[in-house]
Amino acid sequence: MGVAASGKSTVGARLARRLDVPFLEGDDLHSAAGRAKMASGHPLDDADRRPWLAALADWIRAAGSAGRGGVVSCSALRRSYRDVLRSTGANVYVVHLALDHRLAQQRISRRTGHFMPPSLLDSQYAVLEPLQADEAGVTVDASGSREQVLELVLRDLARSAA
Repeated sequence: MGVAASGKSTVGARLARRLDVPFLEGDDLHSAAGRAKMASGHPLDDADRRPWLAALADWIRAAGSAGRGGVVSCSALRRSYRDVLRSTGANVYVVHLALDHRLAQQRISRRTGHFMPPSLLDSQYAVLEPLQADEAGVTVDASGSREQVLELVLRDLARSAA
């Protein structure tokens, strides 16, 4: 989880490869209307997110039922969104890729071909609810290279599994 340009997709895909589990790019489950709304510079509201979160939860539920696990990259900025994902009954462990606003702005400004415009970054920070003590997961500094961030995540996963 994390704001745009925190590295969710890149780190998530690499993590899934290292763990040899399926990977889901959560952005792929946004509706065409949701993508168009964001592309036009308007943040999604909870009603817009409801079907997206339900689709993410369905994927997580299926991966958990199959016993294979998986990695999902998605913003999940609010506790209530993460609660929906945890309600699947699967063992959901959230990795928050935390990034300084200034660095996120630099990164998102360099991105091309993505429907999420840089103008929406402020709205993401406005709703961001960091992981709480009772949530299974870890917050990782995402300011390093993708490989450095991946190693931090893997180290924490090994520690939490022990």
